[in-house]
This record gives sequence, C-alpha cells and structure tokens, in this order.
Amino acid sequence: MQAQLLEGGFADLPVDASHTFRAVMTAMARPGDIMDVAGAKPPSPLSTACGAVLLTLCDPDTPIYLGTSHNTPEVRDWITFHTGAPFSDVENATFAIGTWQALPLSEFAIGTPEYPDRSATLIVETADLSNAGTTLKGPGIKDQAQLSLPEQQAFQANAALFPLGLDFIFTSGNRLAALPRTTKVS
Repeated sequence: MQAQLLEGGFADLPVDASHTFRAVMTAMARPGDIMDVAGAKPPSPLSTACGAVLLTLCDPDTPIYLGTSHNTPEVRDWITFHTGAPFSDVENATFAIGTWQALPLSEFAIGTPEYPDRSATLIVETADLSNAGTTLKGPGIKDQAQLSLPEQQAFQANAALFPLGLDFIFTSGNRLAALPRTTKVS
C-alpha cells in the first residue's frame, strides 16, 4: 500500500506539469478541443488525465471535494502525498472531482458579483470524450464546436449565471476538454 501511495506522480515534474498546464489552458481557451496529457499514474478510479490535472493545478491552498465516486482512501492518500491539497466540503471547494452523477452541482460556490473568480472548477470523469453531441458557441470557438456532455440543461443554466458560474474540465483516459462558464450550449 505504501509503495502505491508514493508512485504515480510526474516522472519529469517541470516538463510534465508544463505540458499539462498548457493543455488545460488551451482546452479552456478553446472549448470543445480535446487535448491529450500524460505522465500521471494515479490510483483507480482517477483517470490519467484527472491525475495530471490534479498534479498540475492543486497545492496546499486549493481545497478539493471528492464526489462519492472518487472518495476512496487510495485517492485521498495519493492526492495528499503528491499535492498536499486539503479536502473540503462542497461549499468551500476550489476543485471537485467525480462522475457527473456524484457531483452536487447546485451546492458548489459560483462566485460573487465582486469576486466571480471565487467559484469551483469541477473535474468530471467521463467514460467517453468525443467531438460529437452538444453544440458549443462562444469565446474561443470560431463558429461552433461539439462535445459529448452528460446533459445540456445544467450547462445552459450555468452559462446564464455569467459572470458567475462553474467551470468544467472533462477527463477520460488520457484526454481532457474544458467548458468555461462563458460557453453557450445548445
């Protein structure tokens, strides 16, 4: 058990973290684009992409909420060892991790008018991630893009809250895509 806890981090931390950071920023800037990431080998049920995002974006100042699908001792120990990030309740989470069904969307912080950046980013683990399904429009999208989303209504309601709202990173295997609150979904 102890050896598994120590494994799975980036082999070349500066290079792997910078590649993942660039992938996340590109995905946020260009909603619908799917990016490949590598380097992390987290415990199940975390995907490679989710592990890489956590290793890159989380530190002792970023509280994490684990949905019921991902709240296991192995995941908690791995995140604690590799990032030092504390675990929190839903209302105080900077990041949340889980499947779509395991994340209570209506309970996460959406920011305030004075500080819209004080909202949560949800890392949603999906079985599949593809450029099919829901149509996306908005900043960073030339005409329109498509992304396989778990549903439409929640994202439409989230976009209507702008400048408040949640941001999303979708992960599946070694792939990720993002959906910022500025994106219109139809």
